[in-house]
Amino acid sequence: MKVIIVGGGIGGLAAAVAFHQRGWRVEVLERAPAFTEIGAGLSIQPNGLRALDQLGLGDALRSGGLADPLAGIRRANGSWLIRNDVDDLKRRFGQWVTVHRAALVDLLRTALPEEALRPGSQVRDVRPDGTVHHSGGTTAADLVVGADGVHSVTRRSLWPDVPGPRYVGYTTWRLIVPPHPVEGSVETWGRGQRFGHVPMPEGSVYCYLMANAPLNSRTGLEQLRTRFAGWHGPIPALLDSARPDAVLQHDTYELPKLRAYFAGKVALLGDAAHAMTPNLGQGACQALEDAVTLAATVDALGVGAGLAEYDRTRRPRTQLIAHRSRQVGAPAHWAWPPLTALRDAALPRLPSAFFERSITPAYTWTP
Repeated sequence: MKVIIVGGGIGGLAAAVAFHQRGWRVEVLERAPAFTEIGAGLSIQPNGLRALDQLGLGDALRSGGLADPLAGIRRANGSWLIRNDVDDLKRRFGQWVTVHRAALVDLLRTALPEEALRPGSQVRDVRPDGTVHHSGGTTAADLVVGADGVHSVTRRSLWPDVPGPRYVGYTTWRLIVPPHPVEGSVETWGRGQRFGHVPMPEGSVYCYLMANAPLNSRTGLEQLRTRFAGWHGPIPALLDSARPDAVLQHDTYELPKLRAYFAGKVALLGDAAHAMTPNLGQGACQALEDAVTLAATVDALGVGAGLAEYDRTRRPRTQLIAHRSRQVGAPAHWAWPPLTALRDAALPRLPSAFFERSITPAYTWTP
């Protein structure tokens, strides 16, 4: 049996590893000239680690250094809006790991035979019968997996009439700065903008910033330093230590709900199927879950029944997580002062069970 994976990111490579370990012939078509990831830090939460455990790779990430979940959310002046019991979260759900995106891609890539990797392959069209037209010619397989991201060629090929990605109204900057003392993983909310910092195992700090902005607007590091200059420490110091060439900016998209994650012999996974806002940090984790579930169901049940089972189990879950992520992040981007004042007064008074309802479905997944 042969599977073609369209897209060599985290989800695509994880699917390739899962099928390879089951004895399938694997071909990964990646449009970039090399298999790498241009990105910053990444938090792999307990459910993502359990998915990696299915590939025998979870301990390799854990050995690089464990991390803590989000300690809480502050106001721009430093006062707490939400404070999490970090030890209780780890006790109930499991471990977190923070890693550079490129390191995770490399871990997955090295678990595959070199001949399975096809960099520099631009996919032009995917057919329901398992035929893929790309820059190197035409290839066919028993199964095709579209793991080619939010602007998926695979999805457009098979569902040309389905609405495309929707810009959610805010843009995101990501960067890694030199070592700096920080109080764990913390997010800070202002009016229509926020800042988060996450310590990396080797001492550097992963920072992410989000702000309401028109689509395709671009903001440089100096403007970001000015924008966040009055916020509590260590936010200004973190931005002061950043290099301009280390800042990545991407507009934030999500997908409307799809009615199916497969057609014929083709399945979608990760952002190609359910691109979501980053508010729960679940994008990569859901792609990892997709990958191991898809390989397990198709290998056990055959392509037709396996794809139906994959869709039955994965689509409701991922669409729920996407909905929760949208809900959780919305208050951070309120910009009207009376509304943000109400938010800042109400959040500290809400019971912890209110927040647990948002996170529990994500963390409690098991293969």
